[in-house]
Amino acid sequence: MRASRRTVVVHTVLAGRMERTAAARSNELGVQIVTMGQLAARLAGGLLRPVDSEALQEAVFAALPVVDMGELEPIKLLPGMPGAVTATFDKAWRAGVDLSSAAHPRLAALAALEQEVVGRLPASMKRPAELVAMAKERIAQASTVIGSLEIHGHSEMSPCWRPLLEALANVVPLTWVAGPRHVPAWLEGTGVTVAKTDPTATATASYSCANQQHEVIEAFRWVRKLLAEGVQAADIAIAATGPADYDDHMFAQVQESNLPVHFVSGVKALTTADGQAAAALAEVLAKGLSQERVRRLFALLRGSPALERIPREWTRLLPLGAPLTEMERWERVFARVEASDWPEGQDLSALVLEVLRLLDRGLAAATDVGEALLTGVPLSLWRRSLREGPPAALPVTLGRLRTPDALEPAASVIWCSAIDLASSPRPHVWLLGMNAGRWPRRISEDRLIPNHVLPIEELDPLPIADGDKRDFGTILATATEVAMSHSRRDAGGRLRGRSPLIKSFAVTYLDRGRTPEHAASEADRLLACPAEFAKLPVAVSGIGCWRDWFSGGLTAHDGLVAANHPRITKLFERSLSATSLKLLLRDPIRFVWRYGFRWTAPEDADEPLTLDGLAFGNLVHAVLQNAVDGLSEAGGLAAADRAAIDARIAAAIGGTVAAWEAEFPVPPAVIWRSAVERASTTATAALTYPMAALPDQRSWTEIPFGKPDEAEGERDLPWPTEKTVEIPGTGLLIDGKIDRLDLAGDRSKARVLDYKTGKLDRKMAEKVIDGGRELQRCLYAFAVRTLVEAGVGVEAALFYPNAPEGEQAVFPLTDAALEAALAKVTQAVSLSRDALLAGAAVPGEDAADKYNDLRFALPANAGYLPRKKLPAIDRLGQAAAVWSET
Repeated sequence: MRASRRTVVVHTVLAGRMERTAAARSNELGVQIVTMGQLAARLAGGLLRPVDSEALQEAVFAALPVVDMGELEPIKLLPGMPGAVTATFDKAWRAGVDLSSAAHPRLAALAALEQEVVGRLPASMKRPAELVAMAKERIAQASTVIGSLEIHGHSEMSPCWRPLLEALANVVPLTWVAGPRHVPAWLEGTGVTVAKTDPTATATASYSCANQQHEVIEAFRWVRKLLAEGVQAADIAIAATGPADYDDHMFAQVQESNLPVHFVSGVKALTTADGQAAAALAEVLAKGLSQERVRRLFALLRGSPALERIPREWTRLLPLGAPLTEMERWERVFARVEASDWPEGQDLSALVLEVLRLLDRGLAAATDVGEALLTGVPLSLWRRSLREGPPAALPVTLGRLRTPDALEPAASVIWCSAIDLASSPRPHVWLLGMNAGRWPRRISEDRLIPNHVLPIEELDPLPIADGDKRDFGTILATATEVAMSHSRRDAGGRLRGRSPLIKSFAVTYLDRGRTPEHAASEADRLLACPAEFAKLPVAVSGIGCWRDWFSGGLTAHDGLVAANHPRITKLFERSLSATSLKLLLRDPIRFVWRYGFRWTAPEDADEPLTLDGLAFGNLVHAVLQNAVDGLSEAGGLAAADRAAIDARIAAAIGGTVAAWEAEFPVPPAVIWRSAVERASTTATAALTYPMAALPDQRSWTEIPFGKPDEAEGERDLPWPTEKTVEIPGTGLLIDGKIDRLDLAGDRSKARVLDYKTGKLDRKMAEKVIDGGRELQRCLYAFAVRTLVEAGVGVEAALFYPNAPEGEQAVFPLTDAALEAALAKVTQAVSLSRDALLAGAAVPGEDAADKYNDLRFALPANAGYLPRKKLPAIDRLGQAAAVWSET
């Protein structure tokens, strides 16, 4: 038996999907489910179709640069203009407005643009008026092509389709299935049969919530309640007039609750892996190359044909600390890479550099770069974003894009707009944002055709406010349960009023911290069960930490640990540097954090604005090492004249700067050049400072000791690097790098210099160990005594190359002062080690120092350190006495 043909006209995409599901479940045959545009195109025949929004926006984007837009000329190339024109054309076409017949200059410009756009559209795409005219010519075929016709889910019909509907009513059975909806007055006398039903008996509730996030949480609690009562997910909907206002809160709550919620309008593209791939590419083009950005991009583009030959492990070839913010730096890195360094031994440097050069072209080449590197959905998003605006606006336009989620609306709770819900009702509904100005939304003029150019009632026969009111009435009339919520305050904390649509409903006040009957998520469930939460380790720890912060004594949260803790014991089994010993003496808790836990402060930006003091000092030390090594090959530092020193420093600067730029972050070019010049001046001052040469003197810089794992290659050092150095009487090994060592040819005398590239401390002559801050002189002098022949005479000094002319720049320790300093350090280190092994890993004198890079790990409480200082001193005992030593 041949099935009879039936056509159903729906209003939205959601309504179409639900109608198809219902037809499939009913095993219906011969049913066509279309929109009015698709119906007109079907009847017009010839493979015609209505204008697609994406194709229209693409044609608008291409046409705007070549059309004179009159008074709109200054803004026609701004981001969002293609979208605004697309929306205006769609509105004018649906309203039946003929832009070419208008006299206003703006409308004339839009009419000229319309003609250009229509010429760029595929020939099969027709505007509504054209489709209606062509369909009416073939109206006699309607009974065969269409069969009986039903209009579902509409409370209004755009004026452009009404003539076709009236013509169809004369040749096919046509039913306007209104249900309890509003019926347009213009249907009278058209011959269209109207099928109305009585409104449902709807239970309503209105809730006052703290803010938008609270509204969403309450909605999910309500969904949980319904699901627990046996209500099907397909019967539940959450809606708002403008879903974009709540999308972020909804998405976060869906992830936390793990409920099947279908986003009818799609999820934000940037919340998906495909969107992140496009965003990573846009970030590289907009902000430039950097190692972090390139690593992220390559990781997200693993499916790109352009990268398929590049192995995942290629990034291990990159120096970890190097920002690589310029193409030249990438080329230097790969110039040092051998084929054997690559996975599987195949050198693909040229392929990687080709991709990097493409990325280095920036936003100006956004189209070419996207086509070359992206594929599939990321490429589609890239193209859509470029149609929305110029390449410079990619970070903004990508953020506006949406992509469908993977859920089926017929089996899920839906999150949708009011118009979607009104076209495809559900029994159980929660309406968000029932605030004044949101339900209904205020009438707004078209972005390109304001009211003074063309009256709103002509361009938009059903204004947005009237549409919202009509949708609200439809939702109430078709649902069995409607819960409505409004926010008491907005995101800025300002008070918000209730919508006039719910003034007659009794309001239930909901507290943000109330105990819910049904939890929206695991966190919400624990909020409802404080006794259970209080037993969890995270709660016990959090409450204990909070109390201990305000305790007058020391607690485990202040650094007290078990005596002889294995992790701390291991710290003293390996060698320690002067820097680590300084932390041990002056800030035990940071000593444990840095060397026991390996904590480090967050890295600087790829291109810091300045070169901090530590980085500048390291730069100077690197220059001095290269220069002195070069001078050693040409007779030594002591025999070099000023010209030879200047030449070696110039050569050292070139090599050091190139290596530094490839491995470390550097500031902008102007600041970097200034820092390099200062480094050159400092190095020159350090090597040309008048010092009495030792007999047959040899000089070394950056000499390691106590570091068996750091082989120095071809350098001719005065001692084996694997030889250990122990602080007498402590059992502690020390290591480090001596900034400069001058050694007599017979190894009877030695001079140890520790460079200080910062500002001169004019009281340095009065200081020896400076409360544990200055340990290098005595420790390095002792190391030289241990590593060079017995009986060597050692002079240890601090050297300030940048000291003003006429000021003392070198601060040596006499033999007697050196012995006394070593004795003090030995005693202080022993006491501090014993205190730490006894469990006193507490904040010390330097915990409050502004240069403490781990201070962020301490409690953010201004009174914390002053309150804990005295108990910490008492617990450290004699170990704290070093703080007052000169």
